[in-house]
Amino acid sequence: MGFVVINKNDNVRVSLDNGHKYAIKNIAKGEKVIKYGYPIGIASKDIKEGEHIHSHNLKTALSGELEYTYTPESIETEAEEPLTISAYVRKNGDIGIRNDIWIVNTVGCVNKIAQKLADKTGAFCFTHPYGCSQLGDDNLHTQQILCGLIKHPNTGGVLVLGLGCENNNIAELKKILGDYDEERVKFLNCQDCDDEIAEGVKIISKLQKQADKDIRTDVPISKLKVGLKCGGSDGLSGITANPLVGRITDKLVSMNGTAVLTEVPEMFGAEQLLMNRCIDKKVFDKAVMMINGYKKYFISHNQPVSENPSPGNKEGGITTLEEKSIGCVQKGGKAPVTAVLDYGDFAETAGLNLLNGPGNDIVAITNLTAVGCHMILFTTGRGTPLGAPVPTIKVATNTAIAERKANWIDFDAGRCLDTDCDEDLLKLIMETANGKETKNEENGYREIAIFKDGVTL
Repeated sequence: MGFVVINKNDNVRVSLDNGHKYAIKNIAKGEKVIKYGYPIGIASKDIKEGEHIHSHNLKTALSGELEYTYTPESIETEAEEPLTISAYVRKNGDIGIRNDIWIVNTVGCVNKIAQKLADKTGAFCFTHPYGCSQLGDDNLHTQQILCGLIKHPNTGGVLVLGLGCENNNIAELKKILGDYDEERVKFLNCQDCDDEIAEGVKIISKLQKQADKDIRTDVPISKLKVGLKCGGSDGLSGITANPLVGRITDKLVSMNGTAVLTEVPEMFGAEQLLMNRCIDKKVFDKAVMMINGYKKYFISHNQPVSENPSPGNKEGGITTLEEKSIGCVQKGGKAPVTAVLDYGDFAETAGLNLLNGPGNDIVAITNLTAVGCHMILFTTGRGTPLGAPVPTIKVATNTAIAERKANWIDFDAGRCLDTDCDEDLLKLIMETANGKETKNEENGYREIAIFKDGVTL
């Protein structure tokens, strides 16, 4: 069995076979357990050298809202030779790396109609149960996410499919949507026509003819916006895949590109590391509001802020939320934090952006899509088939899952234990931007879910 000590200050080593932790010295009850050079919890009993450390002898030290101090770090990024990708340039100057036709429905009542239209035309639809019987922020969040999809630059055209009597009817949605490209965004209320299928097919056909005129042109990679996500994490996530993605993030940012890191609950315990990289006090204050605001959300539902690691995480060697978070935020590399985004925002500032939202996989990839990410780097130790509406590159933390679930996994980061994989992953990102399909695209696995926290009428 191979082991690794990640940081010289650690008092644990990690098995490269199963991702679990073992003490490299005696650790007294109440003493901090250190991994990655940072505390990941407190020993709940005396731990002897060589002993397995997990839920039976390690507990979280997380609590509720905290006061934070802005102690900015000096961050230097090495200049990288600018790279070029081939993409579709939109009227507003944005770029798309795909030219698909999307069906975005205003309400769950027309899910099956959207699916029928997709089956008949080859367009992609993203069903959801919302858009009616919602109030306040819930209704607004639904509208904001759907507007982010409607305006997404990866689309060659969008049919917005409504019913007609819903809270989020087309007229109301347009108030949130604002300006849009009228050649590429069309609307259909199903209650307003005799044959909604025939009318939908006709509209999609026109959209496709318009999209067929588009051609790829060379653009700088600085135009690319990449979402960062992990799901089904294990004890190797913070050793192989996440640090690899972090190095790629730094490369993209050094070329004036944009990366977006979400999963706010999986920043708890590691938030100060990100806050210290905020480029100014204004960005820092927004980061504090995002972190404490999400803790208030937990507390308002009488839930502990530390209850995050899933059964799969724990089986894979992750014990506490601090441990999960410190591994998770490594996807952001060492890049400066230039912006903090909320629902309804678009990623417009180059650098590392933090995005408000949960760690739930399907909600998080939807949020990343809605802020304008062209693709998502999704690391996983346990494996997952899930895909966003945009290309979702699955990066395995270990070779075993990469080989066993080759139909899900795009890249094996388990090789990073023995070799430098950075250029290989960067090459795959560029190939994907240029049109190479990811496994989720090949499989037709594209889904959305919208965050909900309120009354259903």
